[in-house]
Amino acid sequence: MRDSLVAAAFQLFLERGYEQTTVDEIVALAGVGRRSFFRYFPSKEDVVFPDHERCLAEMNDFLGDSSGEGGEGEGGADDPVARVCDAARVVLRMYAENPTFSVQRYRLTKKVPGLRTYELSVVWRYERALAEYLRGRFAGRRDGTLRADVIAAAVVAAHNNGLRSWLRSDGQSDATAEVDHALAHVQQVFGSDPEPDPAPDPVGPVQRPTGKSAKRTADDDVVVVISRRGAPMWRVVQEVEMALGRDLE
Repeated sequence: MRDSLVAAAFQLFLERGYEQTTVDEIVALAGVGRRSFFRYFPSKEDVVFPDHERCLAEMNDFLGDSSGEGGEGEGGADDPVARVCDAARVVLRMYAENPTFSVQRYRLTKKVPGLRTYELSVVWRYERALAEYLRGRFAGRRDGTLRADVIAAAVVAAHNNGLRSWLRSDGQSDATAEVDHALAHVQQVFGSDPEPDPAPDPVGPVQRPTGKSAKRTADDDVVVVISRRGAPMWRVVQEVEMALGRDLE
């Protein structure tokens, strides 16, 4: 029944236009009642995007799978950037399963401002799912939340760039190649793993020894010794001696 409603809706959309088609006309063509329509679709806009709820659930399941298996890219669960790129490919597969329907929807959405707005809300939900996963992976890292949000937005933008290139070709080009090419830019920019946290600051500004307790090298070079806070004085002296290569006077 769900598929029948979608098929009837798009037949009418193509024949009469989206705005001119009513829910009553859709259910009449499908041979069901209004109650049946709203059981599957909360609104007329939802019948244009019937598969996104399922796809979003599949993406979340994929991101929640800590095994890292099932992705098409090179990275697994240990590579968060590659992982979210593979999650975007889950969405691509949904579009590629039915090229004719995807192209029809693309053309329809371009013509109807309300559908474009609805599509943006769908895209935002995908981006939020990617960002939430990355925030968990980058928790405790410097600028972890910022990095997660930026990478999630970049992945969605790259995926949509490749996807629209395929849709503009009426589904004739290679969808996977288009999206892979776009996602490769994300991985090149952000790498396979976020940069490590900065190392703890050393003891502080290292002062050059002065007076009789200091020696210069033969070439009058300055020797800098870094020691951990709390190190015993004999250890500090030993490190200075080793750095100078001689005993202190």
